[in-house]
Amino acid sequence: MKAFLVLMVSLLSLSAHAADLVKDVRARLVDAPLVRGQFEQKKSVAGFKKPLVSKGDFLLARDQGVLWNTRTPFASTLTLTRKSLSAQQATGGAAYHLDSTKEPALAAVNELLFALLSGDVAALQKRFKVEGELVGTAGWKLELTPTDAGLARVFKHIHLEGDGYVRQVQLDETRGDSSVITFEQLAQTPPPDTTEAERLGK
Repeated sequence: MKAFLVLMVSLLSLSAHAADLVKDVRARLVDAPLVRGQFEQKKSVAGFKKPLVSKGDFLLARDQGVLWNTRTPFASTLTLTRKSLSAQQATGGAAYHLDSTKEPALAAVNELLFALLSGDVAALQKRFKVEGELVGTAGWKLELTPTDAGLARVFKHIHLEGDGYVRQVQLDETRGDSSVITFEQLAQTPPPDTTEAERLGK
């Protein structure tokens, strides 16, 4: 009985710590309905010495979606909304469109991507065990371990770092691959132009 009580107290303490951490990180994040920026993604693939590097820019409009424009090494645009995911090669090549209302797994992925890019820690807490620490007066680091069975088959851990914005995301996959995405030149303007609005409205 004593051991059980000690275990329960420990679990409650961890739960309270996680709740406090989530609250503190959310307090440090900027409440920005729109974020633009540059990204660099380095993907390390098991069996290959050099990582695959891609660069580009993105637009996150919280109420509309995400435009992920890869500029190098191959130009393409990924459009993510709450209802769909679509991709288009700049050369007019391969394109696809997926409807999340017909693909439950896609809906979960969309929710995860929105949460990661916007730093929505409360949403992440629904599918991950959240651990981490505050850094200095403005920074923070989080380590996410999947509690969702579907995500656990894909990811071992996800690491986030930031301050008022998410600055880095590291995805460690179960098959041994990993990706590190860093964000720079983050800003809350300008609003979506006509082309961007059309893509997000699809």
